[in-house]
Amino acid sequence: MVVDDEPDLADLVASYLKRDGFDVTVVGDGAEAVETARAVDPDVLVLDLGLPGLDGVEVCRRVREFSDAYVVMLTARSDEVDTLIGLSVGADDYMTKPFSPRELSARIQARIRRPRAGLGGPATRTVPREVRVFGDLTIDVAAREVSVADEVVHLTRTEFDVLAVLSADPGVVVTRSALIDAVWRTGWNGADHLVDVHIGHLRRKLGDDASDPRFVITVRGVGYRMGDGA
Repeated sequence: MVVDDEPDLADLVASYLKRDGFDVTVVGDGAEAVETARAVDPDVLVLDLGLPGLDGVEVCRRVREFSDAYVVMLTARSDEVDTLIGLSVGADDYMTKPFSPRELSARIQARIRRPRAGLGGPATRTVPREVRVFGDLTIDVAAREVSVADEVVHLTRTEFDVLAVLSADPGVVVTRSALIDAVWRTGWNGADHLVDVHIGHLRRKLGDDASDPRFVITVRGVGYRMGDGA
């Protein structure tokens, strides 16, 4: 889904995505975007921040109640506050206008057409199901399911991928740049704080206290590693 109230820009983005093999639905209004997302269940949502009616932040918040679509937020404002507002409601990525539709399409393809972080490729599908346990945190990698104390935790695609990378090699510190390469793929040219925002979301959903974390440990000046859950 492409959601933008500038018809020419929306049609241009849609034409690039269609050329690259995507089925595209174009919507120009925030309220309509929420209802259309319910109906078509998109894999990717390209979402303008400055929409009439419901703005992009509110659209993303509502869509996140029922969808784990990969959300790319488009904004005409480049300051970090707007970017962080968009990311705080579950956006996975962002681009600042003006941008290259070709780059947007390439970024989307790199994100959704490669094996998910920590899952491996087709050759690993016959291996026994991998379940990672850290105290009362359980990560079922193949099913992409996470629970804490037997309560299911609903993560977005990106949040799960970050957790999958961190938990793949417990005890090893993963730098922000390594997380970006693994989750957002190489070629990302945005700010490293994207990682910190998603780590914050992850901790909140896991009930992990940032001042005394059990699951996601900050290694200052380096990156993050998994804790043992104790």
